[in-house]
Amino acid sequence: MPWFDPETLNPDVPRREVFAWAMYDFANSGYTTVVLTAVFNAYFVGVVAADAPWATLAWTLALSASYLIGMLVMPALAAYADLHARKKPLMGLTTVGCVAATAALALVGPGDLTLAIAAIMVSNVCFSAGVTLNSAFLPELARQEALGKVSGWGWSLGYLGGLLALGLGLGYVLWAQGRGLPATHYVPVTMLITAALFAIAVIPTFLMLRERALPMGQVTVGSVLRQSTRRLGHTLANIREFRDFGWLALCGLFYQAGLSVVIALAAIYAQQVMNFGTAQTMMLILTVNVTAAIGAFFFGYVQDAIGHKPALALTIIGWIVMVLVAGLTSGVAWFWLAANIAGLCMGSSQSAGRAMVGVFAPEHRRAEFYSLWNVALWLSAVIGPLTYGLVTWLTENNHRLAILTTGLYFLAGLVVLSRVDVRRGRQAARASAD
Repeated sequence: MPWFDPETLNPDVPRREVFAWAMYDFANSGYTTVVLTAVFNAYFVGVVAADAPWATLAWTLALSASYLIGMLVMPALAAYADLHARKKPLMGLTTVGCVAATAALALVGPGDLTLAIAAIMVSNVCFSAGVTLNSAFLPELARQEALGKVSGWGWSLGYLGGLLALGLGLGYVLWAQGRGLPATHYVPVTMLITAALFAIAVIPTFLMLRERALPMGQVTVGSVLRQSTRRLGHTLANIREFRDFGWLALCGLFYQAGLSVVIALAAIYAQQVMNFGTAQTMMLILTVNVTAAIGAFFFGYVQDAIGHKPALALTIIGWIVMVLVAGLTSGVAWFWLAANIAGLCMGSSQSAGRAMVGVFAPEHRRAEFYSLWNVALWLSAVIGPLTYGLVTWLTENNHRLAILTTGLYFLAGLVVLSRVDVRRGRQAARASAD
């Protein structure tokens, strides 16, 4: 099995450590799957906000605010992690924060808007920071020519974690519904299940993942932010030196804006447009996670075979097809088709983007470049769902028009991707590391 091929890993990296690294994706995927995609978003709109005309917009505003906070905090935090080789301890802190805030969602009931928004913002900021720090370990583990494969392993295992969390939650929801219990009972329990699974499944990561980077010098706490800011400012001021990374980041900004709509609003679309119930929506997302795991795993090999840029272009074209099917058709079968196309493209496009950053990031500055990449993704997570929310608010909840509008972001991403030169970007990274 290719997972055990030692040629994909750096010489000092044991297979169990790669598995431990990928287990972070396994552990945290329950958060995005259950909280952001399948359960709590629809619960927020339908129960917490009581289906108010502004409910979808309020949900997207809460997520947008959390990503804006991440944009302000994470670059300096990641630069600090590079300077002091502290990725793992910082990842531990953000993991605890996400688990605790996810558990706090169990306290949210009808009308508890303040608590719901606060818990969502804290959990999502911590989740995003943890993903950034974990991604920065990828080039330490995998050889350059195998970044796509190893990234795909992480994403595919992550979707299996999402499946487990969603499956456990769905089992409890069906049990509760069979006894006539309301959503105010079973949704909080699914939040506790998700938080507990995250806390347990992440243990191998912190036991086995090594911090191979070395501190770059002794600096005082007071100088860290100044040094980090100068370093980030230098990178941005000299972005022409890394112009292919810049084009990639802009491409990611656009296509991830559309992808973030699917993550944040899939359950809302299913229930508001297709009239799905909670259990039916969870079954849909569960199926989509299967196709996403398949896409992430196998597309990593496709990516290494045909190249990073053609692979990413192929997934963006798939997203465009998905938007057209979902927005222009009305049958349930067509909607299931669109959802599974989204699943295949989701794992593939996220894995492809993460691997390309590893190619363009100079050694000793990987956390910095991954943080800049994630700044673009966080900005996309602001503008994508916010665009969707504004369109539904201005058009009296026309969700079909909203999904078609966000499809324009995928088209823009495909156009920008044409400017990326992978060979030139790789050479720039090597030259900077010398």
